[in-house]
Amino acid sequence: MPFTVLLLQITPQLLQSFYALRHDAAMGVDGMSWREYEEGLLQRVTDLLARLHSGVYRATPSRRVYIPKADCRHRPLGMAFLEDKIVQQAVVIVLNAIYEEDFLGFSHEYRLAHSQHDAQHRRS
Repeated sequence: MPFTVLLLQITPQLLQSFYALRHDAAMGVDGMSWREYEEGLLQRVTDLLARLHSGVYRATPSRRVYIPKADCRHRPLGMAFLEDKIVQQAVVIVLNAIYEEDFLGFSHEYRLAHSQHDAQHRRS
């Protein structure tokens, strides 16, 4: 069954996936900490959902930072806004629910609760 507007599948409950984010993570590029966002969570989630469903929401470009490695090269790291992380988490939940139906029983890669260790145990 094709889905034409996946953002309509995002509900206030899915935006509560905010709680799945790391509480002790560094502040987002916007300077908002997890605890600060939680203080007005209901109002913030309601506003975010309205922007998502009306098409006004636009993800903010991540800030790119380069971390030096031991071999003198640099590893790029993208730092996102906290709201963008919340939307990303909600979209992951929606897409996992859709695509989980299409996976075969022996498919283990990139699936929740299906690790390579599960595949090895099934084989033996």
